[in-house]
Order: sequence, then structure tokens, then C-alpha cells
Amino acid sequence: MQSMYAFKGTESDDLSKDEKFLLHSLDSMYDLYLSILALLTELHKKSKDHNEKLQKKLVRSDSDKNPNTRFQDNQLLNLISNNKMLQEHIAKQKLNFWDLDFEYVDILFKEILKSDLYETYSNDSESSFKKDKGFILDLYTEIIAPNEKLYDYFEDKKLTWVDDLPVVNTALLKVLRKLKLTSPESFLLPDLYKDEEDIEFAKDLFKKTLLNSSKFSEEISAKTTNWDSERLASLDGVLLKMALCEFQKFPSIPYKVTINEYLEVAKEYSTPKSSNFINGILDKIVKEYQSKNIHQKSGRGLM
Repeated sequence: MQSMYAFKGTESDDLSKDEKFLLHSLDSMYDLYLSILALLTELHKKSKDHNEKLQKKLVRSDSDKNPNTRFQDNQLLNLISNNKMLQEHIAKQKLNFWDLDFEYVDILFKEILKSDLYETYSNDSESSFKKDKGFILDLYTEIIAPNEKLYDYFEDKKLTWVDDLPVVNTALLKVLRKLKLTSPESFLLPDLYKDEEDIEFAKDLFKKTLLNSSKFSEEISAKTTNWDSERLASLDGVLLKMALCEFQKFPSIPYKVTINEYLEVAKEYSTPKSSNFINGILDKIVKEYQSKNIHQKSGRGLM
């Protein structure tokens, strides 16, 4: 969708450059995933530095002499920080930039320390990997991911990261939820694509949508006489073209699956009225296909 929206050429152009941009954009999602794991590593280091500074103060309270080390000892954070394969990968991709942009680590760490979440965790006498993992998942969901300054930072770092953030956040939490003390080092480095078909589908959808853009536009226009042209020229138009491409060029994908997927994308990225608009147009088109017995779907359980 992002690559389609950014496309400024014509159907007759050589699409290799634009396909390269698409693949680069997909790869950058993995970089964002790794940079967030690098951030968690830096927050873990920060907790150790914080406790050491408390103990070195000239005038120390009892709590300074014996600081709470629950965050420092968190087993999930230790798994991330001590994962040699992960840390080497982060270094190779040059994504360990948090030591230079340390102010964001400081901002987040201060937010963590003053949170009720941290206080409850620190005062819990029971310690287990399950509790440590639960704390980090809650911490990420409630404090780190919603932080506006971190959001602005990612936007400045790489423009596409802001749009990728919801997807990457979901993927990261999914990986962390499944992480165990006995998980192999490679567990924190999942494949970007499920299989070769995944990447081929991305390239095919991109190219086939672009190559049939005029045809799809005409078909959509015929069903949208009561809608202004600005809406069709916006992201909604891109999503409708992609959906039509799946309808016509990918017979194994059920109509319902396509419609539901694009409604979810519209809710996330387009206007409040977009999902209703897209749903109405696609529903009308599917009914026409079925009445004319064209663009039929094939495969088990397809509708």
C-alpha cells in the first residue's frame, strides 16, 4: 500500500526500481524490530547504571545502599541482552544507535521508574520468569509503545517506520509472549517472510496492481458515481485497486478474506469513513462478479 501510494510513474514504466523500493521498505520493518530490541537492551543497561550510581553517592539512604534490582535482574531482559546472535545482528545492521540518542532512553527510564506498574513489580516478593515476562509485556504496551517522543523519534529516523510501527509492535509482543528460558538464540530473530511464496505474493500484488491500474480505476469509477474524485485519488483508491487485483488475479484468495483485510487496513491508515466506503464498493463489485459468473474463486472452502 505504501509503495503503491508513493508510485508516481505509469503502467508502461520499468517497475524494477519501484519493486526494489517495495522490498527495501519491507526489509526496513525488520530493522525497526531490531532497533526496539536494542532499545530494551539499553533500558536494561540503564537500570544497572542507575543502581551503581545510587550505591556510589556520597550521601546515601538505606534504599540507595541496597537498591531494588528487580528490573536489572529481569530474566526476559537478560535473555535479550545476553543473546549473542541477536546483539551481533543489531551491531551488523548498525541499529545500536541508542547510546548516541541516549536522551530517549533516559526519558523512557524515568517514565518507567515513576509508574505504578514498576512500583507493583518492584515490591512483589515472588519472582519468576512468567512474572518477569508479564512485566516487560505490560511495560512495552502501556509505557514504551505509546510514548509520543519515541514515536516522533522513529518518524525522524525513518519516515516509513511510523506506518510500520503497529505491525512491528504486534510482531514483537507475539515473539516475546512465546519466548522461554530454553528458547534457542535464533528465536528472537524470526524470518521476515513465512516462506518464498510470501515475498512472491508481495511482488506479484504490487506489479499486477500497477500494470492494471487504469482498468481498475475505470471499474471503480463506474461504481462510485456519487463519490468525489478526491476520495478515489486518495489512499482509498489505492486500497480499492489492490482489492480488485486480489479479486481478479489471485483466484485462491476468497472474496471475504480480501474484503476483511482491506477494511482493517483502511481503519488503521485511512479516514474514519473509509471502511464503510470501501466495504460498499467491494460488496457491489463481488455481487456483480457472482451474477455474471466471472472471476470465480478456486480451492477448498472458498466463497
